[in-house]
Amino acid sequence: MADLFGEPEPERGARTRETETRGARDPARNTARRPLADRLRPLSLPDVVGQDHLTGEGGVLSRMLASGNLGSMIFWGPPGTGKTTVARLLANDSDYAFDQISAIFSGVADLKKVFEAARLRRSNGRPTLLFVDEIHRFNRAQQDSFLPVMEDGTVVLVGATTENPSFELNAALLSRARVLTFKPHDAASLAALLERAEESEGRPLPLDAEARQVLLRMADGDGRAVLSLAEEIWRAAGEGEIFDAAVLQEIVQRRAPVYDKGQDGHYNLISALHKSVRGSDPDAALYWLCRMLDAGEDPLYLGRRLVRMASEDIGLADPHALRVALAAKDAYDYLGSPEGELALAEATVYLAAAPKSNAVYVAYKAAMRSAKANGSLLPPRHILNAPTKLMKEEGYGSGYRYDHDEPDAFSGQDYFPEEMGRESYYRPTPYGREEWIGNRLSHLRELRARRDR
Repeated sequence: MADLFGEPEPERGARTRETETRGARDPARNTARRPLADRLRPLSLPDVVGQDHLTGEGGVLSRMLASGNLGSMIFWGPPGTGKTTVARLLANDSDYAFDQISAIFSGVADLKKVFEAARLRRSNGRPTLLFVDEIHRFNRAQQDSFLPVMEDGTVVLVGATTENPSFELNAALLSRARVLTFKPHDAASLAALLERAEESEGRPLPLDAEARQVLLRMADGDGRAVLSLAEEIWRAAGEGEIFDAAVLQEIVQRRAPVYDKGQDGHYNLISALHKSVRGSDPDAALYWLCRMLDAGEDPLYLGRRLVRMASEDIGLADPHALRVALAAKDAYDYLGSPEGELALAEATVYLAAAPKSNAVYVAYKAAMRSAKANGSLLPPRHILNAPTKLMKEEGYGSGYRYDHDEPDAFSGQDYFPEEMGRESYYRPTPYGREEWIGNRLSHLRELRARRDR
């Protein structure tokens, strides 16, 4: 469906008509059946809402237009933030031919046709801005096909993607294109779009103040969505009817959160959950847990991540935390949804409120570095087993002292390889249970020092 922030998806191999005209919207065009979002499409870069860092005064794209020199770009951002619209405006304001393809519906044959058409235009003195929607859908070989035509100036490539270009686009393409980030719309820019829609329609949205705020949240940062939802509301409203929040949600139903369990949304939200737990904020941690559950994340994945948090960020400051996390995972596995999700919430709150220590995590990494760096060193002979006469003759087990028979049940012997000497990896914090552990280890160090004299 055509809209303010995206073009209709073309049929396989098809391309949208080049932009040949400039200037104001033609009032003679039939607008009766065109969606609201399409009717409100911006006519110039300053009209674009919510991307001032790119299109506002002093913005990257504004400066690029002023210089008269367009370069290839990758537009990275969520749906409904203006990527297609901005690409069209750049072509229009620079007097470039605008050609558009979708990676979902195009193959190698379609790319060859696009490149040939661009070469013909260039021979006639007109450059081409090629807009590639969902460019991350092209495989690596298809992405490589853009390199020659970018380098020789056949096209200025503008690729649009909702996925992180660092992961989805190859290095050669990224080295030839500037990545520009489009931000999700905040409440202020969504409200501005609604005001623009009301001005265009000549009537206010039939919503009370609370319902209007709910509508902005439903749009979830998507400008196209907020206008589509507004259109639904106007269609549903009777004469003089004003909807409250409850009625609004019945009318438009509920938009699914923007969340891809395999991509950036997934990693951003699990990072927010983990760092909220680490930061000892149970309320924020619960919020991010619920955001992920509400978006359809696998609860067992969340249970496994809670186990990781317990061992990485709490550790021996509260050894009980790991048991709580494991019990929550097992409880969900046993009960399923929705009952089992409460166990995950309980563990989340417990972990966030628990004393924190990453001392074991740091010690583990340090010990691993030593293990890799020192090769296959043998343990000292006094702690080697000697099951045969030959091994005893070689000194295996000689001098070993059985700790339970020593004063304070502590021999103080060295257990590191003889070539290494003693190392110190684990440094307990003064928090929670680790305070006791630290005091215990300090006492043992004193005993060892006395026996070494």
